[in-house]
Amino acid sequence: MKAAFKYSWLGTIVARTMVFVGGLVGGPPGIAIGGAVGGLLGAWMTSGKFKPVPQTIMELPADKQERLFINAIAILRQLPWTNVEQLTMLVMGSKTLKEQLVDMLKNYFSKELGLEVKQDK
Repeated sequence: MKAAFKYSWLGTIVARTMVFVGGLVGGPPGIAIGGAVGGLLGAWMTSGKFKPVPQTIMELPADKQERLFINAIAILRQLPWTNVEQLTMLVMGSKTLKEQLVDMLKNYFSKELGLEVKQDK
């Protein structure tokens, strides 16, 4: 996960820089062209450097996914929810719940999967 944060940030900087330069050179059309070129360049530079967290989770073996699910449910069990939309609203509206879930995910990735985890704040 450390690489994901590091290289995502790098790709973002490249894309934003190209948008800025495109805007200076070509005005509004330059912004569009700079965004397209910067996005492609950023994607190329970060290609193969990391996998997004959802992709990493989807590629886990079933037993590891189940363990992650059990850890998440231990946090979410206390909430009064009946569908995914309601659960999403409850979690997104609570800083504490978001922090608990992120901490659980970071701990799982570091302890269970042996990955180095870094969170930029």
